[in-house]
Amino acid sequence: MSGAAARRCEAEGDRLFRARADLGATLAAYDAALRHGADPMALAQRRWMCAMLLGDLAAAWHIGDAVLDERKRRGLTYDALPLHLQWVWDGAPLDGKSVLVRCHHGLGDVIQFIRFAAPLRARARRVVVEAVPEILPLIGGVAGVDEALPIGPRAAAPPHDVAIELMELPHALRVDLAAIPRRVPYLRADPARTAALRRAIGGGRAFTVGVAWAAGSWRPERSFPVRLLRRLAVVPGVVLVNMQRGPALAKLSAAATEAPPLRDWGGRTTDLAETAAALRAVDLVVSVDTVVAHLAGALAVPVWTLLHFAADWRWMAGRQDSPWYPTMRLFRQPAPGAWRPVIAEVAAALAAAGSERRFAANVVGSRPR
Repeated sequence: MSGAAARRCEAEGDRLFRARADLGATLAAYDAALRHGADPMALAQRRWMCAMLLGDLAAAWHIGDAVLDERKRRGLTYDALPLHLQWVWDGAPLDGKSVLVRCHHGLGDVIQFIRFAAPLRARARRVVVEAVPEILPLIGGVAGVDEALPIGPRAAAPPHDVAIELMELPHALRVDLAAIPRRVPYLRADPARTAALRRAIGGGRAFTVGVAWAAGSWRPERSFPVRLLRRLAVVPGVVLVNMQRGPALAKLSAAATEAPPLRDWGGRTTDLAETAAALRAVDLVVSVDTVVAHLAGALAVPVWTLLHFAADWRWMAGRQDSPWYPTMRLFRQPAPGAWRPVIAEVAAALAAAGSERRFAANVVGSRPR
């Protein structure tokens, strides 16, 4: 009977979680499932995400501690898991150690969490970061990073005392909301490249808005059709600048009849340093949940991030701001798949902000030029 009760409670928790209706009730349902004998490891990730969505980082770390203990008790290994699901840290202390930080996740994740290199370095003897080559020019100079290397097989890792995955750092450092490093910019764009791209983009007295409408193909619900940007293109005083990366950029020519006028800065590049300079060259960025939004936030560029209904845990629930990026404003879908209301809200916000250079005083945050 307890097994059936556990399954019912778990199913109710899943229903509430998908609806994002009441995260407190969602956690209560999962906790009830545990009392009825559900496997705590099977529920750990969902309970952790609920805690993060609620902004209760301490509860998330408590769940993480239990997972670490249970992995050891059960002798679990990660060999059969894809790289982004493999854990690295085993709970070992970091103080006074040579720490190897491996970046197994996406570019946006690396940009968001590299901020923790500085508080890590305040405790560790040395910090070496391994990441994909594409992002090394940006993160090599981040405070706290002693050395940044291309990521390779674990067997070929440089000498170290403790290894940890980048996104495990907040747990290891016991960060709470108030302790999230918020000082921006913590990434830098080359000033000469930025100035050259600002001239290339032009805009005159217009307000330049960099746009990115598509995330990775593995999360299609984060993207919207480029034709919806037409609503923004007609806002008086606004010039849209193409900041899209990846396959959606390659497909843009095929959608030329649907797309609004987009100013091109020659951004057919995978060079993140070049993209960073282009982002610093515009007045505002409007982006879905993808690397462009994270990069803009890390550069202290005003950025409006458009989120799908079941948005990722990092954006938390019900917030219009982000504790991760002081210059970011969040726009959320009111229902699954409902992008038109989001675009309408963004268009209204742009129109309300004024025209020409008056926009700059009204967008979220400010940034040094």
